[in-house]
Amino acid sequence: MPAHAEHGTRTRTGAAIGTVSRTVGQARFVPGPCPKTADPVPALAKARCGTLTVPENRARRNSRTITLGVAVLRAATSTPKPDPIVWLAGGPGDDAVGEAQMAIDGGLNRDRDVILMSQRGTYAADPALTCPNIDEFNAGAVGLVYDAPSTGRLHVKATRTCREQLVSRGADLSAYNDTESAADYADLRKALGIDQWNVFGISYGTHLALIYMRQHPQGIRSVGIDGILPPSRAGSALTWSSARQGFDGLFKACARQPACNRRYPHLSATFDRLVRRLEAHPVTTTVTVPGRPGPVKVVLDGGALVNWMTSATHVAPGVPRSLDELDHGRPQRIAEQWAGGKLSPQAIGRTAHGLAYGVFCSEWVPYESRAEAIRSGRAAFPSFPRSVLAQAPQLTFLRPDCRAWNVPAAPRSIRNVTRSNIPTLALSGGFDSQTGAANGPYVARTLSRATVVTIPYEPHVVFATSRCAQEITTSFFNNPTAPKTACLTTLKPPRFETAP
Repeated sequence: MPAHAEHGTRTRTGAAIGTVSRTVGQARFVPGPCPKTADPVPALAKARCGTLTVPENRARRNSRTITLGVAVLRAATSTPKPDPIVWLAGGPGDDAVGEAQMAIDGGLNRDRDVILMSQRGTYAADPALTCPNIDEFNAGAVGLVYDAPSTGRLHVKATRTCREQLVSRGADLSAYNDTESAADYADLRKALGIDQWNVFGISYGTHLALIYMRQHPQGIRSVGIDGILPPSRAGSALTWSSARQGFDGLFKACARQPACNRRYPHLSATFDRLVRRLEAHPVTTTVTVPGRPGPVKVVLDGGALVNWMTSATHVAPGVPRSLDELDHGRPQRIAEQWAGGKLSPQAIGRTAHGLAYGVFCSEWVPYESRAEAIRSGRAAFPSFPRSVLAQAPQLTFLRPDCRAWNVPAAPRSIRNVTRSNIPTLALSGGFDSQTGAANGPYVARTLSRATVVTIPYEPHVVFATSRCAQEITTSFFNNPTAPKTACLTTLKPPRFETAP
């Protein structure tokens, strides 16, 4: 179909977005086939695609170039609004293009084109800084004591092997960070010929969005952030306070539900007691995992239970029953979920660990001491053993990993709060144990036109699970100073499972 006959948002030259080659400065966009994705994405069949070529390291005069996959999802309407939405994925290390269906299922492209670009290092970028060896180690580690120093040594060995592989392929690991990625998105907007667009980031994508709107505010009409990770606070201490908020949200919802409270009283105290008990005496069991031919050995210690719980808020209705079964000597439900997540084919070879460690090790670890991290853990969970507190949820063995990764610290300014008058929607979930809901009011203190919304009873990234969150988000992009939030009054807690 010729470009002039195709519906979609027009650039200033009259062409549909993504149909014209353009060079701006050191960046060049070229239309072409849609990027590869780890799973089939039917939504890409009608997308306009191509690649953005940028310098790997803008601070080096003779830097090599890298290419980033780009997909433009057309608006569902034949008369789209002129300002598209660019989607920033989570991780760090997830590929935005693979999330196209989530954007469409949430109605994000109802009135606007949605642009997805594979962040540098991710699955559909070239080079892709994925390291399947780390994913395979994590899969095998379900049979090891999670917090054990011996597990830590193997963990760091896998990280070091990943680093050596990427460096041998010519990757400049110091160039995979938020400053370079923010510049990539600023270049993408210009190379696509877009005067003004909107930004929507989920999970770690909120961290990147807050840095992008601070470093390159030009051309940004509004920003939506969902599952908020403030760059000024990111690190191990924050994961502890987030875990406490999400766990408490779930425990309190059970306590307010008579059937759940009767069957599983004092759930928070039960959880704390189980963490202490398992850390002193880890439980070993075997489970069956889909796709694995034989039984899988699983070891549950206190650290494994904390990290299982951090993800289990996504399956909140079953959590009280699972904890009760564990308390009564039946660890299978928790062990199956713990192992299933790590051993799933979707967990292997997709995450860009080179980007993740680039962010963690240059922007987080240098600006947070080990003592600060442990202090935050103790404040959130005073009864936890020190061996559990030494490994923050989601960031196990991060400090020794970063010593092995060996990239320079980012300038301290990367930790600045973002001050902006760009209209911003700050979305959180009441059960979010990965990026706690308190992060919404925190970032809004310095965003003069922010709307803060917490969706109760929802886990991390509410856009993925809540129709109400989707309605609020789409209404925000239509009217960034007055999104429609009436659906919040209709939300009810989940019905928790209760065993006989």
